[in-house]
Amino acid sequence: MPRARRITVGGIGTRLLEAGPADASEAVLFVHGNPGSANDFADLIDKTGEFARAVAFDMPGFGDADDPPASFEIHVGSYSNFIQQALEELGIERVHLVLHDFGGPFGLLWGLQHPDAWRSTVLLNIGIMPGYRWHVTARRWRTPVLGELLMAWIPRSAWRKQFLAAPGRKLPLDFIDEMYDNFDRGTRKVVLKLYRSTPDPGEGAKLVGDAIAQLHKPALVVWGMADRFVAGEFADRQGEFFDVRRVVKLDDSGHWPFRDNPEAMDEAVLPWLREQLQPAPETPPQP
Repeated sequence: MPRARRITVGGIGTRLLEAGPADASEAVLFVHGNPGSANDFADLIDKTGEFARAVAFDMPGFGDADDPPASFEIHVGSYSNFIQQALEELGIERVHLVLHDFGGPFGLLWGLQHPDAWRSTVLLNIGIMPGYRWHVTARRWRTPVLGELLMAWIPRSAWRKQFLAAPGRKLPLDFIDEMYDNFDRGTRKVVLKLYRSTPDPGEGAKLVGDAIAQLHKPALVVWGMADRFVAGEFADRQGEFFDVRRVVKLDDSGHWPFRDNPEAMDEAVLPWLREQLQPAPETPPQP
């Protein structure tokens, strides 16, 4: 399993999971979404650590991270800044992103702000999504009063039933329970603020997408096609914005393909990361 320790980033304590060489300046960064934590990627981090430095940390208000203080504004820009502060704390200068769910906006904004450090991307059921509208639950969370009522009482039995009834492969029960345990009252408050401060991803997709397209960053797209939150149609659209080398569609996987089909995830992601982390061939001197 990955090494675990606590670090402090911008005054906020958080859990760090790490594998591979602890002092490498180039690393694979796994960025979780909602509900989630660094532990979502524990197996992938461990396997990536066999050939590279791999890190993930809980975002403020999620997992085992501290609840953000009042000075930490809950919006995508703050989380992007947190990523950069964490990378500086860890001495990481070159980054290969692995993004999922809200980790997509967090990581992609970071990449736009630090293009020289951003080397490649793995998109897991997230990306630039023109025309996308928030899913039903997100729209309810964005509605004042209704969102608070929905967050007020969430029994574990109802939580389990919701996830086990989702189409496609079934998520492991221990993972469903882990998400529930992490989704405490502090996290729920953060989630409401985050969704209310973030417009429909489709609204700014063209502007953000055009900026990303100019960078020509190599990308691997892995998409669980039974995702009930983000339609599989967006998998093919990532080629409009990234230098997509491969698209892997997992027909019977849902929103968390790295947990409902870890074998397929390993087959897709690990060779890609190995390839991206290979040193560039030296250019022979000109006669």
